[in-house]
Amino acid sequence: MRRSCVVAVVIAAVGIGSALEVAAQQRKPEDNIKMRQAAFTVMSWNFGVLAAMAKGQRPYDQAEAVKRAETVALASHLPFEGFPKGSESGLDTRALPEVWSDPDKFKSNQERLQSETAKLVQAAKSGDPGQLKSQVGATAKACSNCHDDFRRKK
Repeated sequence: MRRSCVVAVVIAAVGIGSALEVAAQQRKPEDNIKMRQAAFTVMSWNFGVLAAMAKGQRPYDQAEAVKRAETVALASHLPFEGFPKGSESGLDTRALPEVWSDPDKFKSNQERLQSETAKLVQAAKSGDPGQLKSQVGATAKACSNCHDDFRRKK
């Protein structure tokens, strides 16, 4: 019985993932661009609060740090659904063609960001401002790696 429940959960998860991918491909390119830009904006705004704490520009507040880190970690999973083939243009986008021509590298950058944001949550929960500062730096590096490879400069 337990094994069949596990199998059912795995099948459901695969089905949901496939449904999300199909939904992203069925949206207009402009809608995908708006969605991913909105997700990146949420991530950036919340990360900015953490960066200000890490730099001493804002008082350290553990509860605030945890809230912001959890939001960043959640948001790190959202924008990548908004890059299906066909969403290379449609609105003003800074995404480079390499997003679609080198999907393995793009996926690797995505996974690194998600790994670093998970560590960011743990650093925030530690209550140690030094640990938070260190992880803010590591997370910022994961962000900039993707920006360097896949985002057009202003």
